Amino acid sequence: MKRFCAIAMALLAGALFVTGCGHQLPQQGWVTLFDGTTLDNWNRSGSANWRLEDGAVVADKTATKGAAFLVSKNAYKDFELLVEFWASDDANSGIFFRCKDPNKITDRLCYEANVYDRRPDPSYGTGAIVHRAIVNPMPKAGGKWNVYEIVARGPDVTVALNGVVTVHMRDNELDRGPIALQYGSGVVKFRKVQIKPL
Repeated sequence: MKRFCAIAMALLAGALFVTGCGHQLPQQGWVTLFDGTTLDNWNRSGSANWRLEDGAVVADKTATKGAAFLVSKNAYKDFELLVEFWASDDANSGIFFRCKDPNKITDRLCYEANVYDRRPDPSYGTGAIVHRAIVNPMPKAGGKWNVYEIVARGPDVTVALNGVVTVHMRDNELDRGPIALQYGSGVVKFRKVQIKPL
């Protein structure tokens, strides 16, 4: 377990360190994909009512069944990713990355760092990578601002929630693709998305 933690922390060592949600130490090489003011870097998929409010993009309903997404216009291979999000206790959301097809976002065709505190099987709930890396114990994200830090370098992927590593995996299936922010249910807000290509 100590070796696992050491490896995971080493992978995150180059990531953006945060001093609390919404506060970050400036570092070079980071690109802001969303800063609370414009969705110019994103395409919409699905029928969620995404809108800009109080420095965040918010969704709380959808006109049709199924999840909806904001999908980055660019694709990424190796990177460090920082996402600040707020989710209601009953929300179903997630950060999808290395998606094979920008027009078909699923947890089978992308890696998904889940945001789902009430998932019936908590093994793949908040903090997990759905279908690929189990979280135990599952942290809770509902009702507060959180920070996801994701590092993807070759087959190694590490996810940390609020500075605590939740999962690390080695997986060769997906190596490049866009990022997608999910709305599934409840209330979901994103107020900052930054990426540092590696």
